[in-house]
Amino acid sequence: MPNAPALKPPVPILRSFDAQAARAFYLDFLGFSLLFEHRFDPDAPLYMGLTLGACELHISEHHGDATPGSALRIELADVHAYCKLLNAKQYQNARPAVQHQDWGWDDMIIADPAGNRLIFCTRHQQ
Repeated sequence: MPNAPALKPPVPILRSFDAQAARAFYLDFLGFSLLFEHRFDPDAPLYMGLTLGACELHISEHHGDATPGSALRIELADVHAYCKLLNAKQYQNARPAVQHQDWGWDDMIIADPAGNRLIFCTRHQQ
């Protein structure tokens, strides 16, 4: 397409209600790194950016930024290895497992503290 914009991957915004629980889940459990944190003032809701590999997410406590209970698929090279790594951490709020899907993917679904579902997935080997 002529003059098409050079788009980059989208950055999902997920709703959060508890900054401490979100940090424990995303940083300590899942292994994301913090890109930034922002509050308009000390009592304002938190907005933070996270990254893990090529995946970037934004987590927001701001009303209206996102809908709680959203779902997103995050493709990775080996969902089985990631599942093993996560379970070794013995996180008190999740014991993920991988499900073999008939449509060609292995999925590991984990709900964050706000009820958002992260579906980590790897395409079946042919």
